[in-house]
Amino acid sequence: MLLLEENAKSNIEEFDLIIEDLISNETVQKMKNYKQHYDTSCFEHCKNVAFYSYLICKKYHLDYVSVARAGMLHDLFLYDWRKKENGRVGLHAFTHPKTALQNASKLFSLNEKETDIILKHMWPVTLRFPKYAESYVITFVDKYCAIQESIKAYKSKKGMQKLYRYAYVFLSMLVILR
Repeated sequence: MLLLEENAKSNIEEFDLIIEDLISNETVQKMKNYKQHYDTSCFEHCKNVAFYSYLICKKYHLDYVSVARAGMLHDLFLYDWRKKENGRVGLHAFTHPKTALQNASKLFSLNEKETDIILKHMWPVTLRFPKYAESYVITFVDKYCAIQESIKAYKSKKGMQKLYRYAYVFLSMLVILR
């Protein structure tokens, strides 16, 4: 985990203010009803990604406000991605960024950077390169959080098979992208 700076309390308070209108939204609250990685809800995952991205961008003098807001909305897809009968066409990894952007755009006014972050957070799976440094931060923090959430679940109660499956997919992506 990332170590918080000495002013951790002020960072948490500032972060909470930045995303306050998002997390109080009824539709965003519905993300709590969907599992993202094992026992982690979509809401919790997005909040983790948003917070760690906020810390990184703040430290490096990037747009930490846009990254926090887009991070909170990057997986606003509102369906169980493990079930085929959820009505979507195509593989979740390829389609959910567009779905999340459509849902977020209906609820909130997004700037160009937030739009790019949400739409391209699955790079390199989705082939178009992110336009902003903040988009890359979200992309990598999203993967980091997914791995952390999976390891946490594995350690708590899941078997090695599921961890191997994630590792296999990740390593396969690396080989394909070479």
